[in-house]
Amino acid sequence: MITTTKSLFLTGLLLATLLGACGDSDDNGGSNATAGSSGNAGEGGSGGSSAGSGGSSGDGDGDGDGDGDGDGDGDGDGDGDGDSGLPVDLGSASDFAILAKTGISTVPGSSVTGDIGVSPAAATYITGFSLIADATDVFATSTQVVGQVLASDYESPTPANMTAAISDMQTAFDDAASRAPDETELGAGDIGGMTLQPGVYKWSTGLLIPTDVTLAGEPSDVWIFQIAEDLTVSSGAKVVLEGGARSSHVFWQVSGAVTLGTTAHLEGTALCQTAITLRTGASANGRLFAQTSVDIDNSVVVMPAQ
Repeated sequence: MITTTKSLFLTGLLLATLLGACGDSDDNGGSNATAGSSGNAGEGGSGGSSAGSGGSSGDGDGDGDGDGDGDGDGDGDGDGDGDSGLPVDLGSASDFAILAKTGISTVPGSSVTGDIGVSPAAATYITGFSLIADATDVFATSTQVVGQVLASDYESPTPANMTAAISDMQTAFDDAASRAPDETELGAGDIGGMTLQPGVYKWSTGLLIPTDVTLAGEPSDVWIFQIAEDLTVSSGAKVVLEGGARSSHVFWQVSGAVTLGTTAHLEGTALCQTAITLRTGASANGRLFAQTSVDIDNSVVVMPAQ
């Protein structure tokens, strides 16, 4: 009986031990599983959250990778012009009050303040100025010009300088033509009597200024007028600057011809694809750039300060 009792006691103790071991294993396993599940879910959540801040692609599936790179770089570099409010760069052409490719003529006594020049035409295509050659033969002078008279057939470095100026003149024409317009077809091509704020204005026709027009703005403001045909300023009509507006910040890009009637007045740089004509007594505070010729008659042309 003692042996049997002892055996039963030992058997019970062994079973208790085994049951305790199994219980510990289950408890530990459950605890570990919970920790592991919680960890994975946390990683997945972090991945989704990261994706949210960078873009929106995080899957947050609890697999722990949560890479969700969502680069969402949004560099927003914007290819817009960005230069529509900047003056047109005239390059070396800015040294001239009048610049033309085929000729410049005057009916005395005009008065021009600033250099005038032609290229590829020769000096013989500058007429009416009674030119006086400088001893260097690099330039000439005239009683009607406060500045130098230059042509492609004068001595070096004038030919190269004239070629560069003509090239810059054409580049400026293209630049002005490329600016994005703020307003199109204003006044159906007739802006007489208007007051215009800074901006880029475009017409698919010619532009007529029959009566005074005012450009009102600050010294840093810019006006660019893109005209598909002719620009005509009627006799006696004037372009007037107001409020600090500067002639050097006004550009008339004209694909046809420019004509100023008798005693008419223009402010700004005329970038003309054909000819520019100033009738008797007309004036310009600016620059006259023509890809053909410029003809003035008892006119006053003053190159403005930059």
